[in-house]
Amino acid sequence: MNIKIENISHVYDVDVLKNLNFELKGYQSVAIIGASGSGKSTLLRLMSGLEKPTEGVMTINETWVGSKTYKKNVGFVFQNHNLFPHLTLERNISLILEKTRGFSKVTAREAALKYLSLVHLEDQVHKLPKNVSGGQAQRASIARAFSLNPDIIFMDEPTASLDPFLTFEVLSNVKELRNYGKSFVFVSHVISFVKEFADYVVFMDQGRIVEHGLPSILEQPKTPELQRYISYLV
Repeated sequence: MNIKIENISHVYDVDVLKNLNFELKGYQSVAIIGASGSGKSTLLRLMSGLEKPTEGVMTINETWVGSKTYKKNVGFVFQNHNLFPHLTLERNISLILEKTRGFSKVTAREAALKYLSLVHLEDQVHKLPKNVSGGQAQRASIARAFSLNPDIIFMDEPTASLDPFLTFEVLSNVKELRNYGKSFVFVSHVISFVKEFADYVVFMDQGRIVEHGLPSILEQPKTPELQRYISYLV
């Protein structure tokens, strides 16, 4: 995966991202970490094409992230599962495939069952989101993202609302999916998962990229900002 960020700034009521410039080539799984309010989730949303930056240009794999071509090749997993509450797990996936990919109902259902099985939910396919655990709902959300057959999966703190047991359940499942040839960009506060799953780490503080490198930077941080962040988590 090749990432190029040029003069990216983003403003809501305040400056969230401040003139970011960053280039990275050849990594499959990139983690973005930082304290609450550091800008990491905003950067993730810009990289996925969900939002447009106030200023600057961003390309991933030599494609502008605002293009329709790019957006068709990404999947997004939100902090909360974001499933349709009135649809079964299976229908949450098959309906998306029918509407966005033109699948027939039969083909869409077959694909939904395949991807739900991939996340070990083959016995939950007919249940509504409210009738499964939070971890199962989040895994169904991951299956939905995978079902679109994207090149890149973006995940925004996929375990933020889960207890430790369900967090372990979801992250164990995500690690299994790394062997399916997808690239990942993800935000997580679970440093043990970052160390295991990422092959590159970007640390943000106050809207800026302060330190980045291999996961080993988490063991020997060079900047005082990352040192403080790691000590706070420990």
